[in-house]
Amino acid sequence: MAKGLIGKKIGMSQIFDEQGNIIPVTVLEVGPCAVSQVKSAATDGYDAIQLAYQDDKEKHLTKGQVGHLTKAGITTPKRVLKEFRNFGEEPAAGAELKAQDVFAVSDIVKVTGTSKGKGFQGVIKRYGHHGGPGAHGSRFHRHPGSMGSNTTPGRVFKGRKLPGRMGFDTKTVLNLKVVRIHEAENLVFVSGSVPGPANSIITIEKI
Repeated sequence: MAKGLIGKKIGMSQIFDEQGNIIPVTVLEVGPCAVSQVKSAATDGYDAIQLAYQDDKEKHLTKGQVGHLTKAGITTPKRVLKEFRNFGEEPAAGAELKAQDVFAVSDIVKVTGTSKGKGFQGVIKRYGHHGGPGAHGSRFHRHPGSMGSNTTPGRVFKGRKLPGRMGFDTKTVLNLKVVRIHEAENLVFVSGSVPGPANSIITIEKI
């Protein structure tokens, strides 16, 4: 069985444990996911399963994508396809996997998502630079400052921390604990925070 599934982030909340302690949790809607392809080392060079998630309209998919899903016995078009290499018992193509089929309470998982985009930002927000004096007259407040060099080498080195686009990166958070599973609505409550805004696509895998 697969060790991971595709889902989306619903938002954050808090729950109480048996001792009355507050546990901040992120609510994830995990699955149901359909197995759209089973890859093997003999035919594809590596072992993996491909899962399909989130119903969509057929007009939003190419004919190749629709044919790929139809070949696996999936009649409803799916928007998201992702591969998972770590699995034990190999599921058949077309099988449906739900959260309770893969995860259980107290499982330790990792969640991968896309962080919030923050647009073009300066070095103070992007890298935490201190900047210059805040008083009038200094004319150096939030600029990156001197970055060049003398005649040798006469250029700016690669990797210099400069203003640029911030956020919208793939981030993975490790060692999150499954606190609760709501089987009827395919909800998984994990302790701590998860990257990305609400309704963004995530993958969750057992460690």
